[in-house]
Amino acid sequence: MKLKLFLFFLACFSLNTNAQLLWKITGKGLKAPSYLMGTHHLAPLSIIDSIKGMQTALNSTTQVIGELNMSDIHKPANIQLLQQKMMIECDTTLQTLFSPSDYDMVNKFTKEYLNFELSQVPKLKPAFISNNAVVVIYVKHVDNFNPQEQLDSYFQKQGTEKGKKIEALETLDFQLNILYNSSSLQRQAQLLVCGLSDIPQAINDLKRLTEAYIAQDLNLMLKISEERRGNSCDPSPQEMESMMTARNKTWAKKLPALIETAPSFIAVGALHLPGEEGLINLLRAQGYQIEAVW
Repeated sequence: MKLKLFLFFLACFSLNTNAQLLWKITGKGLKAPSYLMGTHHLAPLSIIDSIKGMQTALNSTTQVIGELNMSDIHKPANIQLLQQKMMIECDTTLQTLFSPSDYDMVNKFTKEYLNFELSQVPKLKPAFISNNAVVVIYVKHVDNFNPQEQLDSYFQKQGTEKGKKIEALETLDFQLNILYNSSSLQRQAQLLVCGLSDIPQAINDLKRLTEAYIAQDLNLMLKISEERRGNSCDPSPQEMESMMTARNKTWAKKLPALIETAPSFIAVGALHLPGEEGLINLLRAQGYQIEAVW
């Protein structure tokens, strides 16, 4: 009986070790703790009220670290950079990338959700439509979601108002290259068609991922993100390496110098935290103590 009870409590503990969004980083000679916070672009700002210790963690640090410096996005030079990256530079057009039926389907979507026809922007990269499709679908089908209120921006705004230094792990140019140049135009078109072919399923997947985030269940978020349908719509290992694994490893190399300089509040996408090659494990492998904040 005692053994069964022990195994039961061990199982409960194991299930909850990643059931948290905020993590405390100590050890390895750090003079003060830093904190690692998982964010989600589709989560309402109201979730901050349910994250235990979040405001204390933010107040106790002197710099905020994000994937990007969000204030840089609206600078004229970066707006121009985005406009450049999102457009096709070769002779290819959207009409040549899609079959007639797929072209009509995508055009119907952009007319209904994005208020433009493909004929108006024949050189727009399919990845741009895909990235915006996620948000506009969610806005239309989920109540009380405001895409202008995102956690990443919130933490950096709070940091700026409190006189904290803002640091970025990546440049906008780097992220735009991942979004718009890391796969061929043909693959971008294929993935866009995959996403728009079953919008109810896409909505369901987004809702499940967001519900897991609100429940602060990183393990469930990881499980949902790793679900596969066994066809060409699934992300390839190379695509996952580019989007997730390689970036995690790069960040894990950059973070020690930053948190040794100043106690930091690190806010990055929640899916970068869990898993064997997530930031939690990568930082632990370097000798840091990473503990959930309860």
